Amino acid sequence: MFVINKAQNNIEKITECSFSELGFKEKEHLQEWLAGNPEAFDEELLIIQKEFDGFDDTKERLDLLALDKQGNLVVIENKLDDSGRDVTWQALKYTSYCSSLSKNQIKDIYQQYLQKYGQPQEDSVANITEFLEKEDFEEVQLNQDQRIVLVAGNYRKEVTSTVLWLLTKYKLKIQCFKATPYTFQEQTFLQMEQIIPVKEAEEYTIKMAEKAQEDQQTQDELKTRHKVRLEFWRKLLDHFNQSIQTALFQNVSPSKESWISAGSGMSGVVFAFGASRSCARVELRMERSNAKENKYIFEELYQQKESLEAAFGSPLKWEKTDTKKSSRVKIENYNLSLYRKEDWDAMIQFMTEKMLQLEKVFKKPLAEVNQKLKEISNGH
Repeated sequence: MFVINKAQNNIEKITECSFSELGFKEKEHLQEWLAGNPEAFDEELLIIQKEFDGFDDTKERLDLLALDKQGNLVVIENKLDDSGRDVTWQALKYTSYCSSLSKNQIKDIYQQYLQKYGQPQEDSVANITEFLEKEDFEEVQLNQDQRIVLVAGNYRKEVTSTVLWLLTKYKLKIQCFKATPYTFQEQTFLQMEQIIPVKEAEEYTIKMAEKAQEDQQTQDELKTRHKVRLEFWRKLLDHFNQSIQTALFQNVSPSKESWISAGSGMSGVVFAFGASRSCARVELRMERSNAKENKYIFEELYQQKESLEAAFGSPLKWEKTDTKKSSRVKIENYNLSLYRKEDWDAMIQFMTEKMLQLEKVFKKPLAEVNQKLKEISNGH
């Protein structure tokens, strides 16, 4: 950093120092500077306590406690020339302690601060209401979330690594400020620089952290879904395969997918179970690699729609999908959900009954269509 000398049209270097070289101390100096001038953090903060020790069963003290413009508590932990190894753990502990503070407790903590540090005539309720730009204290919401601000002359690698991990992986609201003193002639200067997240990239970093958390939540949800599906299919197959009427699914294993299928005896045509959050489904799927053959099979069966549905005992949903290769015939129950375990017995009963009917009704027509296809391919 340099000072511009206009008269001599040159620049003069400002000397970077350490706090210890200049005889400054953490609580007597740095903490007091920041308490008196929270705008050093480049935002509006309301300092509500210093050396806060109002934690149950512990004598620990956090350096500064503040409110931001959203009414969130901000835990500020200061170090001088070295962050030390444990500052992140310290700040996390203090933040966890503060997370349970109620609106009335925060108001009282701030009133104690005003009385102790020479402003007893001021009212915490009025100050907080004015700071948050509300008409009435009843409208004020406090401590919906918590933030951490770390201040130090230098940060150890284990600290910055942990902070970046907490910020990007868990979307924790945490900032690191580098505090650097400088001297020039008889003057001393202090620079406060936000280094994590880098100020210019803060919005991008937060968005990336949100995306990472969403991705993790999606992965966790998928793992849970997979476990539920495996458990359900295992139970359904155990029940279905006890039937003496068919061996259709005897060689099928439980799956993490939302469906399981078994061969019909005709290449590329399967009987399938489907289970989701919104319904239970039994279907006959035509999914040969040749779209024309799928449509041919579907149309041949559809010509028998009336007699097939009469034999099945209820209407079926016929889907000839012109935009896709596959087509299908199915029956669904939208009153049942895979993710309500109390529905499982009813789902298994419905799916077992309908699959046995579907196989029985379509087995002979499928064999006849299969024979026709063979004859066509042989030129007969």
